Amino acid sequence: MARATALALRGWGRVAPNPLVGAVLLRDGTPVADGFHAEYGGPHAEAAALARCDDARGTTCVVTLEPCAHHGKTPPCADALIAAGVTRVVIAGRDPGAEARGGVERLRAAGVEVTIGTEAREAAAMNAAYLWGVARPERPFVALKLATSVDGFIADVAGGSKWISGEAAREFVHWLRAGFDAIGVGRRTVEVDDPALTVRGAVVPRNVPLRVVFARDGMVPSDGRLIATASETATLVIVGSGVAGRAAAQLGRFGVRVLGADGLGDALRVLRGEGVRSLLVEGGGQLAGALLDAGLVDRLYWIQSPIWLGGGVTAFGTRNAVPLGEALPWSVVERRALGPDTLLVVDRELCLPAS
Repeated sequence: MARATALALRGWGRVAPNPLVGAVLLRDGTPVADGFHAEYGGPHAEAAALARCDDARGTTCVVTLEPCAHHGKTPPCADALIAAGVTRVVIAGRDPGAEARGGVERLRAAGVEVTIGTEAREAAAMNAAYLWGVARPERPFVALKLATSVDGFIADVAGGSKWISGEAAREFVHWLRAGFDAIGVGRRTVEVDDPALTVRGAVVPRNVPLRVVFARDGMVPSDGRLIATASETATLVIVGSGVAGRAAAQLGRFGVRVLGADGLGDALRVLRGEGVRSLLVEGGGQLAGALLDAGLVDRLYWIQSPIWLGGGVTAFGTRNAVPLGEALPWSVVERRALGPDTLLVVDRELCLPAS
């Protein structure tokens, strides 16, 4: 299953809104073929693995998500496994999607042995945006990415932040961006950092992420890169509903779309209404703190650089303090090195599909 999960990630940025799926075919415990869902509308993982196997009769298929039972852009994977003579299917988790579910029942009805739940947490973490999108359709899956010094600052006392993290970490961030529907920042980040919020890495996203600025007062500088390139890359500014008209008049001429919202929760509902299923927020500290305090962050990507600033701009802004005994633990998804930096990925809550 670990091999299937690693394969599935190769579809990052190319398969959404479909989930990431990898599959491995085993004969007597030995891998004989594998595959992954590489492109939206293309063969699913099970079909890709079967295409690489001369004779799948009597094999076991290990797959990260329940084989689909419907005929969408491709035929049902459950039927393909049955027709190929696969005798056992090991699944990390069931597909909660209304259209795709039912593969387990179809396999079992055909006499195929089915096991569910192998490395379920790892597979669910990989497809968190997809799973939450089904379970919670009222807002996007929200991930917060922060790059800080080891003592928790995103900029020094003069506001300088380029670059706290190293080259490997910045490459990772571009890979990360490719897998999200939208990339968001606060107005202050636009003023100080003048970000482009584009994907410039090895993965070319199938759909270019929407760029989003949260600016309650509507005062977004028009001389920065975001506004200047809005006619080339879709850019949305979410402002307070009371200033939406004024902001639209000021920014609309640059190709920026302006939408009004009353608070962060409403802003996320607005984004979901615009088709945004996953949002990567990249700062700044006040926006990060506000989202966390409101319970609106589902995942944190924290890149810690081995430098000590001793002061500066705090990563999480002003937070509401809670006693240690009331602090809720987050689930660790991943820890690894990014060159000299360290990546910590934690989820507020894992969305585990029913077995």
